This record gives sequence, structure tokens and C-alpha cells, in this order.
Amino acid sequence: MRGFKPVNKYRAKRTKGYASKRESAYADHLGLLKLAGQVVDWLEQVPVRLPGGSKYVVDFMVIHADGSVRFVEVKGCETAAFKLKLGLLEVSRPEIFSRLDIVK
Repeated sequence: MRGFKPVNKYRAKRTKGYASKRESAYADHLGLLKLAGQVVDWLEQVPVRLPGGSKYVVDFMVIHADGSVRFVEVKGCETAAFKLKLGLLEVSRPEIFSRLDIVK
């Protein structure tokens, strides 16, 4: 179909290569924290293996100046699939779940 532009089912708009404006804004925030010396660096879209051959992709893995590592999930809408995988993450990968921050 000509002129058809696919729409994200949650109406999220890709921004600067990120899946949503929220993710893009959070990446900008991390950039400011890096300039301030609070964050050393971060990785994006980090896959985490879960039981049953499934995986969960965390939006950001942030390495802080003190050496601590946090995982950040930027969410606008919490789907049933997200809640299920979050439960699997809590049970099977507590070392990651305990360091996960959900930003809304």
C-alpha cells in the first residue's frame, strides 16, 4: 500500500535511533551524568537469557563512577509479556533483578 506508514502499537515514536522518546530522553540524561562524572558509560539493549530459551532485553546497563552497575528499563506501558518476563527475571536472575530500575 502506498503511503502507508506503520504505527507502533503503543504509539511510541522512534527518536534518534531509540524505540521511544522516553528512551531517547533517558539516553540524553545519561550523557549529562557522564559529563558530570557520575556515570562512566552505558550499554544499550542488553540481552539477558531466561529459562526456556527466552530472553529479556534490558534498555540500558549503566556503569557508575563508583564501579556499581545498574540495569534500567524505560517503560511507558507495562504489558503482560513484560510482567511475565520480569517475574522470570526475578526468579532466575536475582543478581540482575536486584539492580533493575524501572523508569516511567
